[in-house]
Amino acid sequence: MTQAAAINPLLQPWPGPDEVPPFAEVRPEHFEPAFDHAMAEHLAEIDAIVAQGAAPDFDNTIAALERSGRTLGRVSDVFFNLTGAHTSDAIMKIERVMAPKLAAHDSRIDLNEPLFRRIEAVARNRAGMGLSAEQERVLERYVTDFRRAGAHLEPAAKTRLADIGERLAELGTAFGQNVLTDEQDYTLILDGKDDLAGLPDFLIAAAREAAEERGMDGKHVITLSRSSVEPFLQFSARRDLREKIFKAWIARGDTGGKTDNKAIIAQMVALRAERAKLLGYPTFAHYRLDDSMARTPSAVRGLLGEVWPRARARALADRDALQELVQEEGGNFRLAPWDWRYYAEKLRKKLHDVDEETIKSYLQLEKIVEAAFDTAHRLFGLNFRPRTDVPVWHPDVRVWEVTGEGGHLVGLFFGDYFARTSKHSGAWMTTLRDQEKLSGNIRPLVVNVMNFSKAADGEPTLLSFDDARTLFHEFGHGLHGLLSDVTYPSISGTSVLRDFVELPSQLYEHWLERPEVLRRFAVHHRTGEPIPEALLERLLKSRTFNQGAATVEYVSSALVDLDYHSLEKADGLDVPEFEKAALARIGMPEEIVMRHRSPHFQHVFSGDGYSAAYYSYMWAEVLDADAFRAFEEAGDIFDQATAQKLRDNIYAAGGSRDPEAAYIAFRGRMPTPDALLERRGLLDAVSAGEA
Repeated sequence: MTQAAAINPLLQPWPGPDEVPPFAEVRPEHFEPAFDHAMAEHLAEIDAIVAQGAAPDFDNTIAALERSGRTLGRVSDVFFNLTGAHTSDAIMKIERVMAPKLAAHDSRIDLNEPLFRRIEAVARNRAGMGLSAEQERVLERYVTDFRRAGAHLEPAAKTRLADIGERLAELGTAFGQNVLTDEQDYTLILDGKDDLAGLPDFLIAAAREAAEERGMDGKHVITLSRSSVEPFLQFSARRDLREKIFKAWIARGDTGGKTDNKAIIAQMVALRAERAKLLGYPTFAHYRLDDSMARTPSAVRGLLGEVWPRARARALADRDALQELVQEEGGNFRLAPWDWRYYAEKLRKKLHDVDEETIKSYLQLEKIVEAAFDTAHRLFGLNFRPRTDVPVWHPDVRVWEVTGEGGHLVGLFFGDYFARTSKHSGAWMTTLRDQEKLSGNIRPLVVNVMNFSKAADGEPTLLSFDDARTLFHEFGHGLHGLLSDVTYPSISGTSVLRDFVELPSQLYEHWLERPEVLRRFAVHHRTGEPIPEALLERLLKSRTFNQGAATVEYVSSALVDLDYHSLEKADGLDVPEFEKAALARIGMPEEIVMRHRSPHFQHVFSGDGYSAAYYSYMWAEVLDADAFRAFEEAGDIFDQATAQKLRDNIYAAGGSRDPEAAYIAFRGRMPTPDALLERRGLLDAVSAGEA
């Protein structure tokens, strides 16, 4: 180890509690040398696997691959946690430098022909090796992953694939940073009482806090964080300001300046199409979906096509009802996208006697976190104890020690709940360390990141019901990481097929919506009184209100994603025109916009996570809606026998089994979309042709 490496905290043993990274000691300048050292170490480990004289077997090839790259994994986990949750100009500069370097490093391994020959040799001779079911699965994934990377191709094709990988990494990094810059640069300053018209106290307080964070004492600021924009659109009586913030919100990445993402999208779609052709697939969508539960683009279109006309019909009916409300109030204008949430909130109040401000007063962040923990305790026997001695990357981050039955340590859980300028928008789960047993009993360090508006000092942070659902969703992902019980790192936790990964998270949302949970944890932030039964009943009855619009927002995004990646060639792609034409084909209502317009569609273009796979949330929703029925059929939403089957086959299994086999082991069969349609209130919706 060089002298520089010897004093780099990223390359030293981490002596702190549970070997958590020493965030206070890590500075931006440590990352590049740490990455360089770790990549060199990893390549040396790969060379040693290839160079050994022994015949390939599972331990000297597959398990050796699983043991390799540990230092690189540690450095990467720290770095990419910061790039998402607490970035800076220095970190973003390093990210731009490292993205193509890391992609090139991956290609050197994934396209290593001698290494691939060893992997294939293990696969050919597996019958005599006495492999366990988990080892069989790990081996299968290695063969699949290397072939999908192009390890079997001719040298010229490999070289081009490596070049494409590096360029896509550069473009994806630039895309995400451009969106973040647009979000950071824009604020809607509310100056005076007139600008605050219609805003409830909690939103005024959050806007004041956002202004103070930006050095604008005495002002109020609405940011482009979803947790700031959406409630403003919901409550602001100032139609001109709603229009202003809405247009800024949907224009992220589409400003025409240096942060404009349209050219990046065109390049990424073209490169992905070329990559798919090199690998023998007609389109990138075919390539991507070949390694998924859905298998084919036609299967995805089949599901989305079943949901779309029902959702569109419901949304159009709701649009007409909202337009009537506009006219009843004397409005002489046609409903616009920046009006939808405002009048939908009024209509919900009118139809169900439920309004967001009232509900929010019963949903305190602390209590919803407690509810998520209590649900995990009742289902899986987990306990959560606050820890204040664990290093964190920002003072707002909180840590809990997670223990199971008998007091054994399961892992640590980190909650990073509040929006800030150094954080990307959205919500996600990640890890600082994955569970595994190959190198001992390695316990996971699991992270949830969200972007809730932080309340003023001394006041509780209040959540919308959607915020609370998001918290449960991400905690469901967190449980997938915490409860993982596998030997091999590559199949740990959330390392499953993309359209299966949302099942544990979306399933967990169901418990939030149950009276058994809300009666205990939905308590008024002033009086401490539980939510009144009549209000609770109205809230639950209104759960499917506005689901037509919400489903249209989502499905349109999924279809546009699929359309981009179904192109056989994308040279000269005109992104605005393509998006416009795709929406016109499906009859997108003018009053609703995609949940993620192309220029800020980070799921799809800020990296490769959900490219051609944004449908995954709905695919998994078919599973989660049916899966929760297992508890309902048992007559107890905390039924222990059902919870044990869920834990064993879904949460603890990671990627150790084929997803379909795992689901059938839990449920006994695969589901139909009926439970999804019923949950969204669309089962009886008329088709588009009847609307």
